[in-house]
Amino acid sequence: MTTRPARPGRSLAQRLTWLTVLITGAALLAACAAFIIYDRVTYRALLLRHLAVQAHIIGENSRSALVFGDPESAAKTLATLAASHDIRAAGVYDRAGRLFAFYRRDNALPLPSQAPAMPTFGHRRWTQHNRIIVTRVIVFNGLPVGSILIRSDLRQLMQRERHYVEIAAIVWAAALAAAWLFSASARRAFVRPIAALAAIAGQIARSADYTLRAPDVTSSGELVELVNAFNAMVAAVQSRDAELALARQQLEQRVAERTAQLTVANRELEAFSYSVSHDLRAPLRGIDGFSLALLEDYGPQLDTTAHNYLERIRAATQRMGILIDDLLQLARVSRTEMRMEDCDLSALAESVMEDLRRSAPRRAAEITIEPGLHAWADPTLLRVVLENLLGNAWKFTAKRAVTQIALRRQDSSGAPVFSVADNGAGFDPAHAGQLFSPFQRLHPASEFPGTGIGLATVQRILQRHGGRAWADAQPGQGATFYFTLLPAPAEAADPPPQDA
Repeated sequence: MTTRPARPGRSLAQRLTWLTVLITGAALLAACAAFIIYDRVTYRALLLRHLAVQAHIIGENSRSALVFGDPESAAKTLATLAASHDIRAAGVYDRAGRLFAFYRRDNALPLPSQAPAMPTFGHRRWTQHNRIIVTRVIVFNGLPVGSILIRSDLRQLMQRERHYVEIAAIVWAAALAAAWLFSASARRAFVRPIAALAAIAGQIARSADYTLRAPDVTSSGELVELVNAFNAMVAAVQSRDAELALARQQLEQRVAERTAQLTVANRELEAFSYSVSHDLRAPLRGIDGFSLALLEDYGPQLDTTAHNYLERIRAATQRMGILIDDLLQLARVSRTEMRMEDCDLSALAESVMEDLRRSAPRRAAEITIEPGLHAWADPTLLRVVLENLLGNAWKFTAKRAVTQIALRRQDSSGAPVFSVADNGAGFDPAHAGQLFSPFQRLHPASEFPGTGIGLATVQRILQRHGGRAWADAQPGQGATFYFTLLPAPAEAADPPPQDA
């Protein structure tokens, strides 16, 4: 799956410019909208009050015309409304609600012939299709004698709003131009030094060249402090980098010296081990051989106590030989070079169990080895692991009527986990951590023979493979030993078929 390179984003200067312009424009638009809304509300309120006053005046002046039935006088009174450009039409209605006299501008809608429903006294106002209508009852001697209706539209308000919008557009454009000029000035004063600082930081990050420095700025204040702090930080990093390089060089030299010393020590230890093995084996073989010769040649002349002493001497020398072999094997597994390959764990376990069965052919045993077990390991060292784990299971189940041993793979999400379970003597789980240390035994040698080196060898081999071992058991209920190994690579786990 290929990833597309990230598109370069807008620069800091561009973002600052657009941010300034957008904030300024949004603030001006909000101010203009608020002013227009306020003007609309106040203009409507003033217009309503003006129409109410006009209705009151016209009503008072038309009272006598209604009483004496003089529509011409009422029409002249209504004609005075021509001075108010907002009023489009007006009419006086008699007591029966019939249109008595009216005034109407050109192209204005005609008035209704019947007066709208009115309260007995007072006035009423409402809006209809962008028109404002005000009606008022005309009263004479405490009794209603008619009513007046005045109708106005909002043309002047709309015209005022158009003017305001035009003015706001001009102011908005001028403010945007001023914001653009301000951002350009700010870009020269602030953004360019910051961009230069960012470029130097990116170059240092890419090349790890701490000799680079940010250029000085002519402005003052926080920007100068930022540049000075950045240069001081780079200088400190440069100094620490030089110190780390020197320390790394010294550490590599010390590691090389320690490695050479360790190599020499390992060679001396290996030579000493073989020397000890050779020098110890010869006396042990002599002691065992002469003890056997005494038993064979002078056995009839020795009493029971002497026979017992000689047998104990031979057993001790043989145990000493086994211990020397185990110690040498423990030393070899730490030094031998590993050859990693896909190992058939099931086949190796079958081979080990065949050898164990031959050592006690009459023992009743139920052996379960899960087929198809594979691991990525050194086959020689892996066989040593199985010989120790299966050999321990075979040894500690010797007193059971039927020996039960099982090798399986456990379910796990990480590295494969294998287990060797038996129905043998078991042990106290509180002492499980001691099992994998040299010479640690949980059973007496008289009950179950051994040197206490085998499980330490197992742990050492598994650690070299990147795995580990642990155990779980209960006294008298058997034990289960677990160990982990690396999974086989795909190309090794599934080898290509070969031609027959």
